[in-house]
Amino acid sequence: MTTKRLQEMILQLPGLNLPERSEYVAWAQLVQLTSIQPSEIAELVDLGWISPKKTSAEEYLFRLRDVYRIHKLMRLVKDLDVTFDSGSIIVDLLDRVEELEKEVEELRRLV
Repeated sequence: MTTKRLQEMILQLPGLNLPERSEYVAWAQLVQLTSIQPSEIAELVDLGWISPKKTSAEEYLFRLRDVYRIHKLMRLVKDLDVTFDSGSIIVDLLDRVEELEKEVEELRRLV
């Protein structure tokens, strides 16, 4: 799922009170978009795996990238039958591989 597709899905959620072009989703939207249990989101926040921003009303706002990462995590947990902790490590490693591939590509352009 692409970030653009996520933004389109978010804008269609009922009761949405975020600015149209927001890069953030509220807790309820995150739960709805990812089908993850609220206790699991709290666990990911406690682990520091995702770092939401807090509003002045002490409510969490999550980046669209967090939604994407949680989708990856839930897919790994479900499809490969790995634990939540193992899946989060795999997602972190996949993110790191993606970053390194981008760096290699940028270096190739310079040569």
